[in-house]
Amino acid sequence: MFPKHTLTAALLALVPATGALAQQDEWTHFHGNAMAQKYSASDQITPENVHELEKVWEIHTGDVSDGSGDIPGTVWSATPILANDLLYVGTPFYRVFAVQPDTGEVVWTYDPETLLESMTQPELKNRGVTYWEDPEASGPCSKRVYIGTMDAHLHALDADTGQLCQDFGDNGILNVNQWNKPDANFPLSQLQPPTVFRDKLLLGWAGKDWYSVENPLGSVFAIDARTGELEWSFYSIPEGYEGTTGTANVWTAMSVDEENGLVYLPVSSPSADYYGGTRLEEIPLATSVTALNGDTGEVEWSRQLVHHDIWDYDTVSAPTLVDIPGEGGSTPALVQPTKMGFAFVLNRLTGEPIFPIEERDVPASDIEGEEASPTQPYPTLPAPVMGDDWDGIFSLANIASLGYCSRKLDELRYDGRYTPPSLEGTLAFPGTAGGMQWGGGAVDPETGIFYINSSRIAQIFELIEREEYAELTTGGSEAEGGLFPMDGAPYGFRLTTFLNGFGMPCWKPPYGQMTAIDLKTGETLWEVPFGQVQKWGFYMPEGWGSPTIGGPVVTASGLIFIGASMDARVRALDASNGEVLWKAQVEAPAVSIPAVYDYKGRQYVVFAVGGNSIIKPQVGDQLIAFALPED
Repeated sequence: MFPKHTLTAALLALVPATGALAQQDEWTHFHGNAMAQKYSASDQITPENVHELEKVWEIHTGDVSDGSGDIPGTVWSATPILANDLLYVGTPFYRVFAVQPDTGEVVWTYDPETLLESMTQPELKNRGVTYWEDPEASGPCSKRVYIGTMDAHLHALDADTGQLCQDFGDNGILNVNQWNKPDANFPLSQLQPPTVFRDKLLLGWAGKDWYSVENPLGSVFAIDARTGELEWSFYSIPEGYEGTTGTANVWTAMSVDEENGLVYLPVSSPSADYYGGTRLEEIPLATSVTALNGDTGEVEWSRQLVHHDIWDYDTVSAPTLVDIPGEGGSTPALVQPTKMGFAFVLNRLTGEPIFPIEERDVPASDIEGEEASPTQPYPTLPAPVMGDDWDGIFSLANIASLGYCSRKLDELRYDGRYTPPSLEGTLAFPGTAGGMQWGGGAVDPETGIFYINSSRIAQIFELIEREEYAELTTGGSEAEGGLFPMDGAPYGFRLTTFLNGFGMPCWKPPYGQMTAIDLKTGETLWEVPFGQVQKWGFYMPEGWGSPTIGGPVVTASGLIFIGASMDARVRALDASNGEVLWKAQVEAPAVSIPAVYDYKGRQYVVFAVGGNSIIKPQVGDQLIAFALPED
């Protein structure tokens, strides 16, 4: 009998070198791999046969709420993780399911029995789990799955059985809030799965936005993956700012260049989000992409993407790392998408721009006590996915509302991108919900082409003097009216989307789009409307597109798989031009990143389908897998 590896080699030698057996036999990170590439080497499903995709299994976790009862509503944005011959997924109730990758059969589940309360977020949220293997051990807990909870606990589980790993934290559960300051006004919620760097887990946290000036100072903690012991801490806000600002935290995923020992942090905006009068001194690491030495936590370089951020333009997604191919060799690059619609392309070892970045003049603030930055950084390439001008009123929405949209616009301040919040109300385009969001982009490392979805959303930012704000909120629920206190600032805040009374956008479509960018040149290769708006039981024209939450995956065969859109469909696009080649209805918007992998010779595309009230009041608990027919 031949040894197994010899037989395998012999069989492979008989296969033509066509790439037809390219395999993606693991999907171990939130973005597919540590470099946040969302790239699958699988090529069994192609542009020619993708129309044959069919549902091959689905499960329903039962962990779902529309918010009408005692349990808050759910937002499920988990990436399924393929590792250890199992598919792992976390739920909005912070349970873990381990299922067979080819059948969906549940192997084990874990329930942390945590409080299902909206402590930092208005809804229960989960973006999944982290997988880690100990290269120095075998047996129980040498392979682990981690899940975090809103009350700031991290649970470590044996990947084979779902049992707690007793040597981690306190009998398997780590209290992350032990590193919060004693008088913190919210827990350091663990909604994003940790990022793995060698034998460490990197923990960011989610907080409670828009409620207070004084918040915990932005921090990232590196812990021992085996024990949970703290190894280093990073703070984005200098000492001395306690009581005057906070956050500038990392609430989304991070990316890792293990070869060069670097981790990359997308750092969010400081509090108060829309008024910076309490934090006029520079906070250079806020709203930045920052590279740390993964072993020590020391800053290697940082680039601020928004100066003195007063728009809540968080750096929302892990930067995508890629070696851009070129005639003289490859360039170690990083692509950082932003809410502003920019993609900053930097050398990931130095932070220097690959395409020039200009400082351009922007509008000044007219708010007493505020000092908006006179300039903001603009990348010259790639072109932003939305221009400086918002394109004007959508005539159909204006006519339907008897001129409401144009009358409202006349009341607002609008001087282009970076118009500061104002007392009369500022038209913000893109608003904080627009641009490129936490799903980030996907890159084909062979071609250097970057694919990303974005939303074109106009919002109204209105500062409200404290006395008036108190009158508006007497006896009412603030957030329901788009009102947020910003306690400690001289102003409260109102955030609304620019809609008419029928809920129609007052700005012109498209409302969402997909873009392909050649990172070798910075050129935009194509840009097409993406998704469909679904309202009143009808689908709006495809040319209007849809706001999106979630991200794409690109495959070696030239496909883009993505959910993300309002119409609760999942799609496959032709990576060469953005044409929709396949779509399927699911039970809610799939506001997540799919897993695309091969298992036992068959390629699967798996979506967590859970919904998000930001784009549509429709929730689900569906984990669904698609594949080509076996024959």
